[in-house]
Amino acid sequence: MATRRDALKSLAAMAMGSTLSATGAAAATAPAMVSGKYGARKQPNILIFLTDDHARWLQQAYGNSEVKTPNMTRIAERGVRMLNAHTPSPVCSPARACFFTGRMPSQHGIHDWLEEYKDSYAYPWLKGQTLISELLKGVGYNTALVGKWHCGEDRYPHPGFDEWFCFWFAQYPHYGLQNFSDNGKHVTANGLQSPFLSAQAIDFVKGHYANEKTKDSPFFLFVGYTDTHSPHIEMPEGLVSEYDDATFRDIHKEEPQPCHGVVLTGISKDPKVERMKLQEYYAAASTVDREVGRVLDALEETMSREELENTIIIYTTDHGLNAEQHGIWEKGNATIPQNFLEESIMIAQAFSWPAGGIPEGLALDIPVNHCDLFQTLLDAAGATPDETTARKINSPGRSYLAHLRGDNSNLWRSEVICEYGNARMMKQDGYKLILRYPYAGIQFENELYDLKADPQENVNIYKEPEHANRVASMTKAIEAFFAVYTVPGHSGLELAKQPQATPASPWLHAIKLQKENKLPEGLLVKPGSSA
Repeated sequence: MATRRDALKSLAAMAMGSTLSATGAAAATAPAMVSGKYGARKQPNILIFLTDDHARWLQQAYGNSEVKTPNMTRIAERGVRMLNAHTPSPVCSPARACFFTGRMPSQHGIHDWLEEYKDSYAYPWLKGQTLISELLKGVGYNTALVGKWHCGEDRYPHPGFDEWFCFWFAQYPHYGLQNFSDNGKHVTANGLQSPFLSAQAIDFVKGHYANEKTKDSPFFLFVGYTDTHSPHIEMPEGLVSEYDDATFRDIHKEEPQPCHGVVLTGISKDPKVERMKLQEYYAAASTVDREVGRVLDALEETMSREELENTIIIYTTDHGLNAEQHGIWEKGNATIPQNFLEESIMIAQAFSWPAGGIPEGLALDIPVNHCDLFQTLLDAAGATPDETTARKINSPGRSYLAHLRGDNSNLWRSEVICEYGNARMMKQDGYKLILRYPYAGIQFENELYDLKADPQENVNIYKEPEHANRVASMTKAIEAFFAVYTVPGHSGLELAKQPQATPASPWLHAIKLQKENKLPEGLLVKPGSSA
């Protein structure tokens, strides 16, 4: 077993072989051109940072007054900052699969985070589904994944990726002995994890331009850091100490509310422990930011100005996170039943592409998610799938490339839809509706919140008569959406018929709590009544 990662291998063999394009033809070896309203240009390079558990509120670009994330701000200032981006599912694996496939969880079939030692390998998961990497490779892209995948069988390279640097066992630890998969080969390293990932990302870019077979082709590089994921420990001491005097004033702190259910990951009763968790979490954001800066600097050193300006750079996250907000830590699985709190579902997204007609410093308020990002990148790359493939994927996403360029002439939807296991959510016109469906005989009450009057979501108004019409119309819209965007055998309403993602799923945890008589009766639908 190797003890360190060698330099990235030559990409010549892959570049020389023919691949199938999105329309079924052999990919050309000459640089392809993308034409459109802004004229013909070479296909853009694509660099996407999709970080784990990094809350939207924990960025300078989104108003946090204490955290230090200048490089994330650097991306936002050079492009568009999305103000209304959401995750399709507030937990790791389903959200990531939505980006890679352009599909909702009830289509791709991953409904919770995948336990990485057993369940991740016990079922095919995304095998046979069309990945964004395949579509981009099909039109000439040199592709790489560095860091977190978490959509099944992490150690094995997945279709469409020319280079694969992921985890051999799991994404832990943040600091210590690291076990990586280098294109399916077990390699190890020792130290803080994220700098190793940055080094591989930089090696990929340098190797891309040093190789005669790839230097004239566009690249797609996905980088997934995990520093901001729990446990909130092991960040560089120098960055942790930068928050010794922080007040954490940007966190709205409150006690858990009964309507949010049973808290699984609450706040420590020891103020010193809690303060250190916050310092570590803020330091994790700064650690990721430092690594983002390293990669951005390497691009500027390696690429021509023309190539750099024709590179799409995105910083986003899989989902949000609570850090004392609502009296909890973590995301959608912090409570029983699973939650769709704003801090869990809203995400940061900054999108830069100077040569693509995207202006600097724009803030865009349309609601988008990872399925839309999938479509937008394919649109920008000239990789929109042919009709047969598009019908097979059946993505609910839409390209918002025109909106990024400041063209708002095309109407955009007003609603946001998320799902997590046996619960579905819609936001529309300032209201949030959560529909909960039974699992193993347990059904929790539905919820409706007026986000304008009750931004903390503390008063469930679902059963108030004056909202009956709104509930009916939003329910109908949710049902209509999933009638179109569900694959038989993958529905979140049929979890009992599907493979287990993790034994820690909220719907499984609810069974345990019920057996222990720890489920408050007020949360449950009484037998014989409707939710």
